[in-house]
Amino acid sequence: MSALIDTFGRAHRDLRVSLTDRCSLRCSYCMPHDFAAWLPSEELLTTDELIAVIEAAVSQGIDEIRLTGGEPLLRPDIVEIVARINAISNPPKLSMTTNGLALAKLAAPLVGAGLSRINISLDTLDRERFKKLTFRDRINDVFAGIDAARAAGLKPLKINSVLMRGVNDDEAIALVRWALKESLNLRFIEQMPLDAGGAWSRDQMITADEIYAELSKEFSLSPVANRGSSPAEEFYIDGGPAVVGIIGSVTRPFCGDCDRVRLTSDGQIRACLFSMTETDTRAILRNRDLTNEQKRESLVKAFHSTIEAKLPGHGINDPSFIQPTRPMSAIGG
Repeated sequence: MSALIDTFGRAHRDLRVSLTDRCSLRCSYCMPHDFAAWLPSEELLTTDELIAVIEAAVSQGIDEIRLTGGEPLLRPDIVEIVARINAISNPPKLSMTTNGLALAKLAAPLVGAGLSRINISLDTLDRERFKKLTFRDRINDVFAGIDAARAAGLKPLKINSVLMRGVNDDEAIALVRWALKESLNLRFIEQMPLDAGGAWSRDQMITADEIYAELSKEFSLSPVANRGSSPAEEFYIDGGPAVVGIIGSVTRPFCGDCDRVRLTSDGQIRACLFSMTETDTRAILRNRDLTNEQKRESLVKAFHSTIEAKLPGHGINDPSFIQPTRPMSAIGG
């Protein structure tokens, strides 16, 4: 096994796999409510193709996979995908990020198939505000999904929240109180310039420093040691054991410890969320002139060439930064 190590010495062990670019919500910071620029279905990797790419990655040292979207639970064969990943030789740790709408039905089958952890996105506790943010009246489905995930034994249960100025930034403390009551691990995420509508504004972004200052008005926060490659800075709340996380992707970048690589739903390997280049695995998989062994070897080379070309950081704070043409929904979180 050859490790995926870039020219800066970072070993890559975490593969984020987007299963679809489609979503059942229309969160304003992700895509316009009338967004319709979906990838054609024939361009998406089939399940067999997806597993072939994942097997190649695992053979090169990937030991954790997070399934993302869009919304991964929209994939009709999601339980089969989880089961097949779990059946790989030396299976990776398997987690998922979801909006939770379909978890009430799928949490137990997913755990049975081998899912071990889950992150659920929720930016507000207010039904009317949820409707305004997502253009869908489905907050109760999220709460039902959280309950189902807990009942199925998924833990720790992590909640991802994005605070937006003048929209929901007044809920930071309420969200923490709710998470404490529900025994949930809450993480606040800085809004990133990856929305399909191009509406992101640095001036409007709630920063990690602002989040910390707001929470400190109500709670005593002390840093959790040994962050490692985790994107979240975690803090004990009032001495612990409960924690809250802050992911400062823009103002507190953690690129120096990044161990992640990404696979889009149409088969493109990306070394970073903000990469301007991609490596095409779909073309390899659909090349009829290659044997299965040649395809496997080419997939392995594709991962190594992508990682070898990885830049030291995402460059958001550089004046020359250009927002990627692909939105978050098409890249995978």
